[in-house]
Amino acid sequence: MRDTSIPKYQAVHNEILTRLLAGHYSIGTRLPTEELLSKTFDVSRVTIRKALELLVRAGYLTAKQGSGYVVATLSPPSSTCMASFTDQVLNEGRIPGAKLLGVENPTHNLPPPVRQLFDEPLVLVQRLRTVDSMPRMFTQTWIPVRLAPNMSASDFPETGQGQSILRIFRQNFGIEWTTACETLDSVVANQDIARQLEIAPQTPILSQACTAFDPKGQPVFFDQVYRQGPINFDLSGGITQQTSA
Repeated sequence: MRDTSIPKYQAVHNEILTRLLAGHYSIGTRLPTEELLSKTFDVSRVTIRKALELLVRAGYLTAKQGSGYVVATLSPPSSTCMASFTDQVLNEGRIPGAKLLGVENPTHNLPPPVRQLFDEPLVLVQRLRTVDSMPRMFTQTWIPVRLAPNMSASDFPETGQGQSILRIFRQNFGIEWTTACETLDSVVANQDIARQLEIAPQTPILSQACTAFDPKGQPVFFDQVYRQGPINFDLSGGITQQTSA
């Protein structure tokens, strides 16, 4: 906090955010008390509270009466336009997993919706998302090779906070997106999907196809998810925010 050109609360905000993104505070855990943070940063509790409220508004923290400030996510919808499946599961006190099924770089597996969006070489990432070791989602994500030329299996941890594909794309490859559109449908699981989700073939499931766009309106990745269970939306502020893998 040596930058005197910005208000103290902003400097505190920036430092706490840096610590959040560096993994100093885990999702679902409480931050130190205002009193402790005040001593740590050598500022007043009023300054600490103002800095924390900025993080609440951005979606990183939630304020719980009697419990202080809790880490809600490292990829808030305010910055990604999508909410993280990984963070949602962690906040529920459960354990998310991301079994990597394969990275094809480049891939020739291009379904019609993907061919319509991209006219260039693509990487395909296939993962099985789990909750408490139980399969919940089979995901396929296509992204242009030019945006992730060296993408490989080593980029995809299967446990911990870093398994969120939103953070992998942003932190490992600097990929930015500001809007997304999706199509939801009910389908029946074919043999391959049923095997991955450990359900009977022809079982009704949800299909969620999502395209993310950069600030210029160009597609940056396409996500096809087959999942058991509901999809949650946050309609606060009049903006629909979906849960992503």
